[in-house]
Amino acid sequence: MEYKALINILPHEVLLDPQGKAVMEGLKNLGIQNVDSVRLGKRITMNITADSKQKAEEATQKACEELLANKIMDYFEFEVVELQKA
Repeated sequence: MEYKALINILPHEVLLDPQGKAVMEGLKNLGIQNVDSVRLGKRITMNITADSKQKAEEATQKACEELLANKIMDYFEFEVVELQKA
């Protein structure tokens, strides 16, 4: 089976996010005043071939924990969806 992992990696809420702060200032400069906060992160997609959705989720979890996210700086969340054959 083929799956797509949709992964979001963001800085921990307790850490400063200088990129997010810069975007906030840019939004204010554009006259957009009603944004309360901005956090910048990464969006990663991965196509995975696995025997089951559980196996695809386990592979995604391992990739995030051991390679994609910095445990000290980031947290991650992901969703794995089955790809439909055409």
